[in-house]
Amino acid sequence: MDYKIARKRVKELTKIIRYHNELYYNQDAPEIEDFEYDQLTRELKAIEKEFPELISPDSPTQRIGGTALKLFSPVVHGVKMESLQDVFSIEELYDFSKKIDNKKTSFSVEPKIDGLSVSLEYLNGKFVCGSTRGDGNIGEDVTANLLQIKSIPKTIPFLESLEVRGEVYMPRESFNKLVERQELLGESPSKNPRNAAAGSLRQKNSAVTAQRNLDIFIFNVQKITGKYFSSHIESLNFLKDLGFNTLPSYKECVDIESAVSEINKIGQSRGNLPYDIDGAVIKVDNIEYRKELGSTSKYPKWAVAYKYPPEEKETILREIEINVGRTGALTPTAIFDPIQLAGTTVSRAVLHNEEFISSKGICVGDTIIVRKAGEIIPEVLGVRLHNENSKPFKIPEICPSCGSPVKKQPDEAVIRCTNAECPAQILRHLIHFTSRDAMDIEGLGPAVLEQLTNAGIIANIVDLYRLDAQKIKDLERIGEKSTANMLSAINDSKSRDLSRLIFAFGIRHIGSKAAKLMSEHFRDIDAILNATLEDFEKIEGFGNVMAVSAYNFFSLNNTKKMIEQLKSFGLNMISTSEIKDNRFSGLTFVLTGTLPTYTRTSATEIIESFGGKVSSSVSKKTTYVLAGEEAGGKLDKAKALGVSVISEDEFNKMVK
Repeated sequence: MDYKIARKRVKELTKIIRYHNELYYNQDAPEIEDFEYDQLTRELKAIEKEFPELISPDSPTQRIGGTALKLFSPVVHGVKMESLQDVFSIEELYDFSKKIDNKKTSFSVEPKIDGLSVSLEYLNGKFVCGSTRGDGNIGEDVTANLLQIKSIPKTIPFLESLEVRGEVYMPRESFNKLVERQELLGESPSKNPRNAAAGSLRQKNSAVTAQRNLDIFIFNVQKITGKYFSSHIESLNFLKDLGFNTLPSYKECVDIESAVSEINKIGQSRGNLPYDIDGAVIKVDNIEYRKELGSTSKYPKWAVAYKYPPEEKETILREIEINVGRTGALTPTAIFDPIQLAGTTVSRAVLHNEEFISSKGICVGDTIIVRKAGEIIPEVLGVRLHNENSKPFKIPEICPSCGSPVKKQPDEAVIRCTNAECPAQILRHLIHFTSRDAMDIEGLGPAVLEQLTNAGIIANIVDLYRLDAQKIKDLERIGEKSTANMLSAINDSKSRDLSRLIFAFGIRHIGSKAAKLMSEHFRDIDAILNATLEDFEKIEGFGNVMAVSAYNFFSLNNTKKMIEQLKSFGLNMISTSEIKDNRFSGLTFVLTGTLPTYTRTSATEIIESFGGKVSSSVSKKTTYVLAGEEAGGKLDKAKALGVSVISEDEFNKMVK
C-alpha cells in the first residue's frame, strides 16, 4: 500500500472506530455487529504494522474504547483494567503460543462472557465499592446498582483488602422477558443481552437495575493483601471458596493443543448455555511469568481472546408470517426449516418490510442464507436458490388480525392496519394510554392489563372507566387493596390535562409535545373535533404530516363516539395549562438521557409552565441541555458548541 493512501485510510478507520466505540462502550447502542467492528480494527492494525510511523498514542489500537460518564462519580482503578487482544483463527492461537515458554507455564482456558466488565473492592470482609472499566484507568462508581445483583456477596470471610474483576451479564431468559415488555410498551427493543446488561447497570435509579435480574461471573483477582497465588487457577479456586460466583468452567491446559481442544469444546456448547458468550479466553496460568511477559499500552501479552466466527447456513423458507404491532404496522417474519447457528436452533427471522423482501427477491419455497453473528438475532442475507414455482411475496391487503383494509403511507416503508380497534393493537394501546407520560394510571401495568384483556373485561380504553371491584375480584394476584388503589388511580386520571389525553390516544406522529401544542391552540376537545385540516395546519410547530394525522384521527366516527363516552365518565376535556411565571422566558432547553425522577413529559411541562421552550435538537440557540442517564449525541454536541449542560439537581434549584 502507498504511504499516502495508508495515512488517509488510517484517518478514516480511526474516525469510524471511535464513532462505534462511543456507541458500544458509552451508549450501549451499537449500530454494527462485533464481527464487522473486528474487521475494522484488524484492518487498522495491519496498516499500522506495515507503517509503524502512523501509530499515534490515541489510536483505537492503543487505547481501550470506553470512557467514564459524568453521570457517575469517577473511580481510579488501583490496577488497570486491561482489554484483551482478539484473535480469529486457530493459526493465530498457535502464533500466540509460540511467544510463550511452555516450560514456565501451562494455560488456563475459560469462556468469554458477553457483558460489562466491573471491579468489586472489599475491605475487612465488606463490599465497599464497585465500578465499571471505563477507559481502563478511570471508571464509574456503580456500587448502588451492583448491590442489586444477588450473586455479589456483600460480605466475605477474608478480612484483608481484595479487588476482583467480573463480567455483569443478563441471562437469556431475563433478556427475552425484557424485550417482550419493551415491545408491549412500544419501545425499541434491546439488540442483545450485552447491551441490555450494560444499559441496566448504568441506570441512575438503582430500582430499575433491581428489576432487570442481572448476574455476574468473577474471573480475576486484581489485587490482594495477605495472600499469594502462584497460578490463575489457584486464585479462581480461592474466590470460589470465598463465595464468589466464579466462571462456570475454567480449565488448566498443559499445552496449546489441549487449549485449542477446550476452546472448540466451549464453542460447541455455547448454544446450550443460559447466557451469551462471544468467545473463549486463553491465559498464561503462572502469575510470575505473567509479570515477566508484561503488557502493551492496551493489552496483556499473556492472554488473548478467541472470537468465534459468524455462521451462515442454507435452509428452505416455508412461510412468511405477518404480525401486527402497536401502531398497526404489519411486520413479516420468515419461518424456515430449523438450522443450528452459533450453537442454537433457529427457525425464525424478521424480514422487516415488503421492500426488504423485494430487494432481496425472497419467495416462499426458496433456499435462503441465514446468518447469526455471535448471539445477535438471526438475519436473512439473501436467496441461494429460487424454487421454480416460487412467486414474489406481497403483504396482504387486509389485516390478518381483524380483516380491515391496510394502507401504506407514501413516506413510509411499512404497511399498517387502518382499524384503530384492531385486537392485535388493543393491549399495546392500553399500555400506552395508562403509561406515566400519558394518563399515568398506577397499578395498571402490562401484566394487569393483559389479565384484564384476556379475561374479556376490557376491550378498549373506555372500558377502563367501566371497571369496578366486582369485575376484578376473581382475577389472580389482585387483592382488595390493589383493586382499591387501581380504581382510585383510574378516577384520579379523569382530571389530567387535555394534552395528556390527546397524547394517550396514541395518534401517529403526535407525541407529547405536539399534543401540548394542540391542547393550547384549541383549548378544548370540542374545538378539536370541529377543526378543519387548515385549522390543524395553523398550529405553530405543526407540519403537514402531523396536521393530516391529527385531522384524520379526530374525523373518525369511532373517535367521536369514544370521546363522547369518555365525557360521560367525567374525563377532563379542556386545557388547564397556564404560565406560573416567566423565569424561563426566552430560554430553550433540550432534554437528553433518562432523568432520575422526571419523565420527559413532566420536565417539559415544568419548563413550559415557566415560559420556557423545549427543543428536540441542540443548536447555538440552545440555552441549556438537561442531561440524564445514558445521554448520547446531544450531550456531545452541546459540549462541542459550548452549550451549558445541567443535571436534574441543578434544574431543581432553578425551578425552586
